[in-house]
Amino acid sequence: MNLETTSETKPHLGAVLALACLAQFMVVLDVSVVNVALPAIRSSLHFSEQDLQWVVNAYTVTFAGFLLLGGRAADLVGRRRVFISGLVLFALASLAGGFASSQSLLIAARAAQGLGGAIVAPASLSILTTTFEEGAARNRAVGIWGAMGGAGGAAGVLLGGVLTDLLSWRWILFINVPIGLIAALLAARYIAESRVRMSSRSFDLAGAVTATVGLSLLVLGIVETDVTGWGSVSTIGLLAAGALLLILFVAIEGRFARSPLMPLRIYGSRTLSAANGVVLSVGAASFAMWFFLSLYLQQVLGYSPLRAGVAFVPMTLCIVAGSTIASRVVTRVGPKPILTAGMSLQAIGLALFTQLSPHGTYLGDVLVPSLLIAIGIGFSFVPVTIAAVAGVASEEAGLASGLVNTSRLVGGAVGLAVLAALATARTNGDLNHAVAAHAALTSGFVLAFGIAAAFAAAGAVIALLGLPRVSLRGVRRRAIAAESA
Repeated sequence: MNLETTSETKPHLGAVLALACLAQFMVVLDVSVVNVALPAIRSSLHFSEQDLQWVVNAYTVTFAGFLLLGGRAADLVGRRRVFISGLVLFALASLAGGFASSQSLLIAARAAQGLGGAIVAPASLSILTTTFEEGAARNRAVGIWGAMGGAGGAAGVLLGGVLTDLLSWRWILFINVPIGLIAALLAARYIAESRVRMSSRSFDLAGAVTATVGLSLLVLGIVETDVTGWGSVSTIGLLAAGALLLILFVAIEGRFARSPLMPLRIYGSRTLSAANGVVLSVGAASFAMWFFLSLYLQQVLGYSPLRAGVAFVPMTLCIVAGSTIASRVVTRVGPKPILTAGMSLQAIGLALFTQLSPHGTYLGDVLVPSLLIAIGIGFSFVPVTIAAVAGVASEEAGLASGLVNTSRLVGGAVGLAVLAALATARTNGDLNHAVAAHAALTSGFVLAFGIAAAFAAAGAVIALLGLPRVSLRGVRRRAIAAESA
């Protein structure tokens, strides 16, 4: 297959970095921004407890399901074109969600937001990896982009609390509209178009359908367990169908597709494979942490949405600080030591959260563990994102970007669904034994934090044993040698 990359204009590096980071921050923020607004949304649109979860899950399912397709589309259709299209879709879906007058309209708008996010996230990282030359410049750019993933989760809780308390829950959606549209206009001006030109114009439709539907069904089955349980016929059916489609997808990519959506040779990179394994652990641990800590502050300690949001400010600052340090050091020492340290810090902080009590305090029980986790997130997102795209050929940058985003979202969905189900079961069991409500809630949260700590520890082990102990310069040299051969 004859491949070449086309570029129409010289990119403005500072503007490219700012726009890619803004877009990533926005789409990750919308995973967590609704958490503190859920009680207000439930009251406004009269959601039941079971249906309320779909305000979050509709976004997560479509986001995770379409990421691979979004990443490959960026490579083949044009990275700038796909990026702008995703931003416009995200903005319009946010506008529709803000005006939603019924449960079904809000859920549909959130699903459309997730589709927009699945287009924007891999395209933004692909733009960075093809715009900045591999080395210190790209590591800095990708490091800042990766930090937006961590900061977006913390800022989402803060912004959601501020907007819900001072204005209305609808403003957590309206705020995306001007940001998305302005970013789209600036992208058309400052980002150069680039795409892969192929001698063969065939598109892997079978791979696209099986990957997208398979991932969507798998995530849908997982998030449904909050309502139906793991042993129900519907849950088992969804999980089995998703798994079978993903197995079929692998077979199509390996044997039948002329131009595979996901060439399996990409997994020949040990660095990429290990990085995606760590990203699964990061997603599982961090998504659950934002969710359960927000609930603990509001439901147990009695914080308002605004006060709960403010409580996450120190975490946001520590994520930025940790990311800054990591992006400066990773080129010299490689991703392995920084990533191992980051995942270990997350595991320690989450383990300390297992000591929370119904009568805890922010300063005495929450602050120190949360700062350890935040520094660990900063140390983790940067090197794992850099490792996931290091040495990848430019024509597959979108694919690598889609993979790392898919791993994070699938890890987050799986982790949150499993921990929510276990925490709810523990809480209900305690309530049935006449345990006080706050104590029962705390017991469930403590169990969730303990398992999240195990997820983070598993990520540390994968980083320690799976990543090669080399600098990123060494990764690049091997990639060039392999391409020449």
